[in-house]
Amino acid sequence: MSRFLQRWWGLLWLLTLPLIAWLLLGGLFLKAIPLDDLSGLILTLLVAIASMILSFPLGVLLALGRQSELPAIRWLSIGYIELLRGLPLLGILFMAQVMLPLILPAGTRPERVIRAIAGFTLFAAAYLAENVRGGLQAIPKGQIEAARALGLKPIFVLLLIVLPQALKAVIPAIVGQFISLFKDTSLLAIVGLVDLLGMAGSVLANPKFIGDYPEVYLFLAFIYWIFCYSMSLASRRLEQR
Repeated sequence: MSRFLQRWWGLLWLLTLPLIAWLLLGGLFLKAIPLDDLSGLILTLLVAIASMILSFPLGVLLALGRQSELPAIRWLSIGYIELLRGLPLLGILFMAQVMLPLILPAGTRPERVIRAIAGFTLFAAAYLAENVRGGLQAIPKGQIEAARALGLKPIFVLLLIVLPQALKAVIPAIVGQFISLFKDTSLLAIVGLVDLLGMAGSVLANPKFIGDYPEVYLFLAFIYWIFCYSMSLASRRLEQR
């Protein structure tokens, strides 16, 4: 029974994400909640999970682009990675909030939560690209040459031989980046969104809780620790497979 739960736990967890999104968007005769009205732990999880899901494929593509034989793709990837890694996350979040509506078509103004997710995604993808690139460089060239000698097309060599091994080799680095991304969501309060940390500030502003700083922040630290440790534990289990 325990093996069954371990095997399907991740799938069940993933299936809950669209269910929660469906309920928030007005499913089951519920009232739809605008994204900018979300706050607390729900907002933190939404931004963190969405940024992780979106930044991972973008990071893989950037890593592959950095090793591309086409100079244009290679230099564009290098420029993006080095530029984003050289900028502070807080600055990127401010630019996403202020500048993103300016470059979109007239009348298009994404919600603040969407702009925050875009900022986190662009920032995390640059670091993930370097993590994945390290895994790609660790693959022995002999395996690639052997796969080509067997007649596999380059796309199948990449998908069946290179990427699976490269991603498995850098699981700790990728999960470490996801953990950092989850903790970085505390910056949402600075750009006007009430995340988990912002909710704690709202609680402490209540006269009934004046002076309860240790209790509130210890509870907040415990919540962050639970999620970060869960991701670390999942990382170790993935490595053992």
